[in-house]
Order: sequence, then C-alpha cells, then structure tokens
Amino acid sequence: MSRRILALVSFTLCALLPLGAQEQKSLDDIPAGDKPAQASDVPHDTSQGLPPAAPPDVPHDATNMSGMSMPDMAGMNNDGSTHAMLSMADRKMDMGPHMKMTTLRDLKAGDQEKADQVVTAARKTAEKYTDYKVALADGYKIFLPKVPQKQYHFTNYRYAFEAAIQFNPEHPTSLLYQKNGEEYQLIGVMYTAPKNSNWNDLDQRIPLSVAQWHAHINLCMPPADRKSEAWGPHAKFGLAGSITTKDACDAAGGKFMPQIFGWMVHVYPFEQKPEDIWSVERQAPNHGD
Repeated sequence: MSRRILALVSFTLCALLPLGAQEQKSLDDIPAGDKPAQASDVPHDTSQGLPPAAPPDVPHDATNMSGMSMPDMAGMNNDGSTHAMLSMADRKMDMGPHMKMTTLRDLKAGDQEKADQVVTAARKTAEKYTDYKVALADGYKIFLPKVPQKQYHFTNYRYAFEAAIQFNPEHPTSLLYQKNGEEYQLIGVMYTAPKNSNWNDLDQRIPLSVAQWHAHINLCMPPADRKSEAWGPHAKFGLAGSITTKDACDAAGGKFMPQIFGWMVHVYPFEQKPEDIWSVERQAPNHGD
C-alpha cells in the first residue's frame, strides 16, 4: 500500500508543478551546502518552495501537512539538549535512494536558542489548529484526503509562496495530522525552503546543528505506456521505484527529475525530548509522512 501511495503522490504532485521547477537541478549535497549563498541561489521559481503533499514523507511541495504543539521547553537547556542532539549524529539512517538529508553540524553559539524560538512559534501555531476545521477555514487544504496515510498534510499554499521568499516560523507551509476515525489529531508542522537553497541558507532558517532538512530526489517518471510500473513491490518508476539515475531513466524512456519540490523539515512541538521534536525517523519514507 505504501508504494502505491508513493506512486500516486508522485503523479499527482508532478502534475501540479511547472515544468521548469521539475527540471531544475539541485545543488550537490555537502559542497553546495557549505558554500556561501550566491545570487543564483535566490528563488526564481516560487513553486519550488511548496511542500510535499502526502503520505509517507512524500514530496511535500504540493501537499498538506499538520502541525503539532509541544510541552514546556524549559528542559531544553544548552547542556541537556546539546547532548541529546549530538547523540543523534551517530545514527546512520537509510533514507533510500529517493531522499537526501542534511547532516548535523557542530552546535555553535546561539543555535539552540534560535531552534527553541522556532519550536515555540510552531507550538503557538499548532495550538491554534488543534481543531482541524479551523485549519481548513484558514486556507489549509488536505492532500489526498481519501488515501490512507500515516500523516495527512494540510498545506497552505499562500504560506508556501511566502516560504520561498522568507522564513516565518509562525507560518508553517503544512500542518501534520494523524487520523483517528473521522477526526484528525494535530501532531506537527512542516517548514519548507526553495529547492535551490544551499545548506547555509537552510541553516539560517533552522540551525543544521539541531534540525535535519530533507529533499526528494532521483525521481524517474514513467512514459505513458509504462505507468503500471510505478506500482507494486517491484516498481521501477516514481518515488518508490528502483530507477535512481538519469541514464537508467533515459534508457527506460522516462523523465528524470534530480530533485522535486523544495527542502522540508518537520517539527513535532508537542513532544518533550529534542530528538522527538526534531525526529529524523518521522521524516523518513514510511515513518510518518
């Protein structure tokens, strides 16, 4: 089921994105991230700031996500939280060939305070939208509401546009909800950044010593006569597909996308432990998105 959801999301979201945004190549992982921002890094396609839209941490650029609030942050002092966050650096997570993440940097002065401010803003926003009907009334839209998902993304496209230009922690691109029966329970929020952002740009929004951003990469869209191969346990195309390189995609007659959608990061502000607030596992495919 998860692969079918990924494939469905791939097709749906790609249909929403301008061709130019789909074809734009992403920067190299670490080298680009450690370079100062260049003029070419300024967003020129606002669609790339949109969030992924769906289930298992699938492209959030065109999705809906939900935000959750968190308990008192008093326990997140520099000593305790620093130790907790640095301990995460030892975890080597296999995100698969269609997802890349920033790596944790060394904690520098001011990072923890800046991250705590983001969590406080995320919690404030989340508390406003614990009733999902309020989110809908404020312009958040559910992505694929009839498709079973671990997390439903409620996306505000006006905030997505804003995020492509500047970062406002009180305006998450998406709210993250879990469904209980016919009701939705708010669990987190998702922030986005343009796909051409380098790692220093992301660090300015939320310090990379605390949070790990992710992006969806190496997608091969199937030709019209092979769409069925984006489904099932042996899928070749889409976000769950086995094809991960342009050469293989060209050989199969597909359309290769080095990166779709912008950068994304989840925050679970109702959690109490730093590693839960900035959970890497819940950003991974089939771990909650």
